[in-house]
Amino acid sequence: MFTGIVEELGEVAAVDPVSGGARLSVIAPTVTADASHGDSIAVDGVCLTVAGTPEGRFTVDVVDETLRRSTLGALKAGDRVNLERAMALGDRLGGHIVQGHVDATGIVSGAEADGLIRISIPERLSRYLVEKGSITVDGVSLTVVEAGEQEFSVALIPTTLEETTLGRRAQGDRVNIEVDALAKHVERLLGPQLDQLTRTGVSGAVDNGEGRE
Repeated sequence: MFTGIVEELGEVAAVDPVSGGARLSVIAPTVTADASHGDSIAVDGVCLTVAGTPEGRFTVDVVDETLRRSTLGALKAGDRVNLERAMALGDRLGGHIVQGHVDATGIVSGAEADGLIRISIPERLSRYLVEKGSITVDGVSLTVVEAGEQEFSVALIPTTLEETTLGRRAQGDRVNIEVDALAKHVERLLGPQLDQLTRTGVSGAVDNGEGRE
């Protein structure tokens, strides 16, 4: 579990093909200070398991499914990545609850000088976005400014622009998107009730406690 507050900009040292995926090596002296085998680190918003921590860097194995469904498949040596260690109990939750499970990739459709960026997403994800709600882009917890059917916008403060990869994003770049996990759980829990309301009509499906004749 993460909060979407980036701790360090790491640098990809190597991407080596292995059976079923790739082994990624990242230079990251901050997040490896207390990292060990089996720990979780989010790389551009993707939760990965540490395989080793040699000399101020860490290695992770990325399966083909993750390479296909996220931007990690396009990484190469020298690329910068957003890094966050898994949160610890008792930490301040500076962002929001982030799982590190990418729902889809989006495309930067516009970037303004004042830090406002627009990102297009698959229409199936739009129902999870609300104005002033939370969204995770490349592992960064952000607040939605405007929520459209296939696009949303976020405003990036100078700190975010300087200390994450989002300050380097340009129109046409792909980014990892994770919508609010709580919204998905609510939808799952309420789905049967909403289906019933749709089938029977709101007035016929609601029990007001007084019974029916």
